Parts: sequence; structure tokens; C-alpha cells
Amino acid sequence: MTKSNPGILFDWDGVIIDSAAQHEESWERLAAEERKPLPADHFVRGFGRKNEWIIPQLLGWTAEATEVNRLSLRKEALYREIIVERGLQALPGVQVFLERLRADGVPCCIGSSTHRENIETILGVLDWPDYFAGMVTAEDVSHGKPHPEVFLKAAAKINKRPGECIVFEDAHAGIEAARAGGMKVVGVATTHPLSALEENVDRVVHQLDELTVEDLRKIVGGS
Repeated sequence: MTKSNPGILFDWDGVIIDSAAQHEESWERLAAEERKPLPADHFVRGFGRKNEWIIPQLLGWTAEATEVNRLSLRKEALYREIIVERGLQALPGVQVFLERLRADGVPCCIGSSTHRENIETILGVLDWPDYFAGMVTAEDVSHGKPHPEVFLKAAAKINKRPGECIVFEDAHAGIEAARAGGMKVVGVATTHPLSALEENVDRVVHQLDELTVEDLRKIVGGS
């Protein structure tokens, strides 16, 4: 078993924070502003999909690229307004876990398909110290999950080989991305129940602080 610290790669929404309600409300505000129809089940059907697909395909508002981009940018701006207006807390156990990693010098990086400005806005609201050595976001990748690009780039940012990294993920596409990149995976049962995650991960938890640094070393070491 290796005693060196692994690299820890975090998905963002559903692992560090949960802002599904804020995303849903931002779509509702956008629809009201634009006087556009919004199906009652739009959020469930569009969950985890890119705005560039949701606007033309799911909502059918427009297929014109410039207009899709305008609406997408406005939706994200509305999301950030809601975050700043109301604040947002990290998921239970997250900050305790991040403090634990920081105390042991475990390098961490965010690997998310979320827009960088959204993450930076939330980090400003949380007013945390620098827990993360860097982030790889939607703007940094050409391929979305389940392609491993986002996690491979995140591993490189903290100077770790894929096999030295553990990805924390709540979504099946992200778990597939981590596996495709040759990384260990901890499933976080926020979006899906434990039973839906445990088959394709190395460990599964309800909260991040269920794990110690020694647990992480054992996961990478294969024990």
C-alpha cells in the first residue's frame, strides 16, 4: 500500500454543493423574461444536459446559434444572481472533509462541466480558504462526460497520474468518465441512492467526511 497522498478530483454540483433548485428557478426566470413557454417537466428531462441542447431541443425556443448562446448566457447570469441573493451552503460534511485534506497536504482539484464563473461565484459566497489547487470547467474541455477529458486535465493540474487519483462523483456519466480515465471513484449518494452507485465505484458514501485520508490511501493502494 502506498503511503503517498492521492490526488482528489471533485465534481462540483451534487458533490460539493447542491444548487438544483437555483438552476430550476433560473430557467423559470428566463422563461418569464423572454415570455417563452416552459414545460412542467422541463427540469427533470433536461437535468445534466447542456443549455445548448436544452434551448433548441427540449424547449424548442430557437435553433439559431447566436440566440441560443444569448439565452444560455442569460440563464447562467440569472443563476448567479439567485446564488448571490440567497446564499448557498456546502453539502453536509464537505468542509470538514476539505479541512482534513488540507491538513494532510492532499492535493485537490475541481473537474466539472459547470461554467467557471458559476463556481467562482459560489466560492465567493462560501468565503472558503483555498482548498482547491485549481479547477477544470466547461470552458476548458472539448468533450463532456462520460469522456474522461475533464478529469485527465484536472489530474495534470495537480501533477498526478490518473492511477494516483480518486474522483468524487454523484452522476453515472461522471463515474464512467473517471473509469475511462483509469481513476478510482467514490460515489456520493446525493443525486442517486447508494444502491444505484455501488456497482461501478470503489466506495460509496452519503457524506464526504465519512472517509479519512488513510481511507483514501487504501483506495488508491487497492486495499
